Amino acid sequence: MPTGRKLRIIHRSGYRYSTDVQVSFNEVRMTPADGGGQQLLEHVLSLKPDALVYNYEDYWGAQVDFFDVHKPHRMLEVTAESLVVTPGDHTEARGAPWEEVLSPEVQDRHCEYLAPTEYVNRPGEDQLEILAELEALATPKQVIRAVVDLVHERMTYTPGATTVFTSASEAWSGGIGVCQDFTHVALSLLRALRIPARYVSGYLHSEEPALGQTVVGESHAWIEVWDGAWEGFDPTNNRSVGSAHVKVAAGRDYRDVPPLKGLYSGGGSEALGVTVEITQLED
Repeated sequence: MPTGRKLRIIHRSGYRYSTDVQVSFNEVRMTPADGGGQQLLEHVLSLKPDALVYNYEDYWGAQVDFFDVHKPHRMLEVTAESLVVTPGDHTEARGAPWEEVLSPEVQDRHCEYLAPTEYVNRPGEDQLEILAELEALATPKQVIRAVVDLVHERMTYTPGATTVFTSASEAWSGGIGVCQDFTHVALSLLRALRIPARYVSGYLHSEEPALGQTVVGESHAWIEVWDGAWEGFDPTNNRSVGSAHVKVAAGRDYRDVPPLKGLYSGGGSEALGVTVEITQLED
């Protein structure tokens, strides 16, 4: 079986404020998951200004660092440095028949990954014919593959064309967006067909191994679908999730897994920008 990749990830983010902020309350979801074939070896969070960091596991199973800053500041810088080993290859679910996926037991167990949300809203009337064609396929596995193909073909990757508040229907209508939008659209179609599916946030290394090379990018998003077990797919790149993907968190949509969010008292703010550097190390 192929071995995974040992990756060092440096993720920088933060905010710049127009006036002094007297106090801010912040949550960070930048800790790679430890489990499911992925191993977290190290994780360090650095802050400017300094603050005492606490940690908890959220409702969806992600590790969350949280901290308060109780002194005037005009900038918040967050740097997460992690060392992780990814799974060696894509893990394929066994494949479940329609009667199992649609059974009351499965539908009840995964009900939160079936309901529409603000971002993963129900498909519009212009998608009804597509949904009928998908629903006629013999197995959920065929539907999942068809949805990933369809979203990749229908959508054009266009940075800056959407925002973190863009819904699945808006992204579908425009036909453009980024990984978050590809993911929301795929989730909307799958949930409309009563196939449990969840939003995954994380990082993406280069498609081929790149030992010693630093790859510069951003956070990434993809889907996990229940087909007898959870299985990952990347609609943006039309590929299965494997050794190049580093999982951080999963939830119903982007709102459950933002890398950095918070509240503050003070003037307006703007993002400092996000940089992610991923370096493959020797095993």
